[in-house]
Amino acid sequence: MTTRPTPPASLPFTLAEYDRRIAKTRAAMQAAGLDALFVTDPSNQAWLTGYDGWSFYVHQGVILGLDGVPVWWGRAQDANGARRTVWMGEPGILGYADTYVQSPTSHPMEDLAAHLHRMGHATARIGVEMDNYYYSAKAHAVLTAGLPDAKVSDATGLVNWQRAVKSDEEIGFIRKAARISDAVARRAIELAEPGRRKNEVVAEIVRTGYLGVDEDWGDYPAIVPLTPSGEDASAPHLTWNGDVMRAGEATFFELAGCYRRYHAPLCRTVHLGPPPDVMRRASDALVEGLEAGIDAARAGNRTCDVAQALNAALARVGIERAERAGYPIGLSYPPDWGERTFSIRASDTTVWIGMQD
Repeated sequence: MTTRPTPPASLPFTLAEYDRRIAKTRAAMQAAGLDALFVTDPSNQAWLTGYDGWSFYVHQGVILGLDGVPVWWGRAQDANGARRTVWMGEPGILGYADTYVQSPTSHPMEDLAAHLHRMGHATARIGVEMDNYYYSAKAHAVLTAGLPDAKVSDATGLVNWQRAVKSDEEIGFIRKAARISDAVARRAIELAEPGRRKNEVVAEIVRTGYLGVDEDWGDYPAIVPLTPSGEDASAPHLTWNGDVMRAGEATFFELAGCYRRYHAPLCRTVHLGPPPDVMRRASDALVEGLEAGIDAARAGNRTCDVAQALNAALARVGIERAERAGYPIGLSYPPDWGERTFSIRASDTTVWIGMQD
């Protein structure tokens, strides 16, 4: 990379770390036969450039070619946020006029298509993230109409897969998030008691997460606290209400500490009062299965090996688990803290690898 502007003081990682990420992504682009990539997933934008802002409700993204600096493109007023967060400096920032925002007569992708023409990509092979929360069918239609001579193809997951193996710097951030997660879970368990309203517990969960631990401040997690109780706990993605917690009921807590967008989710179940024997047996089997799964989670093994180690322990007590048991986490934005690559389940044969030099 030839351009070396002074990065913002708040940049989470070193320029060498961003160079590593760009190089990995460009190698994957070349393998996929792409000349350029347009990335809309905000976690992928942040991973490549450092961009961090709550602006993903409007169209924005990162343009990455096979040379030069990546370019963050978005709403003009959010370009100020890019100036405060990305490592590329002014050459890597483009803003479109507010007249494009939620307009019935024009679309931001018209502006993006014009920029791609100017950059020499009018006839290029361009990858886009078609199966992504932030890239709409209308966006794709307008973009391709504006680039009639380009070959626009699906590159969903291309950047996500480059994120699967974490650098030492990233692991350090996840460890900080894990300390916050531990504090959040402990606070939830402390407050769980009969008669306490669920929203009061959640308020303290959120407060604890945002306060962080020592100097490690808490960021907002990509998913709100999930805290169903009683029969609602059979549905894992319910949030909370104003009901009181009751003796004899279990509450399922799925929570995450977050540090600079890096997550460390964990789940805990709290039963108010002596749990039934079936729940004790299930708990013991789950602990056994988790330990077996962790032991199987090593370089050279497959994702299905991890799932099978966990499920074998559960099966011994009569629990048949069809759902996936886990997925990669790290840097993310709402509505999901997963990285959307492999899944820990019996059908996934992804081979686990270690950090490469």
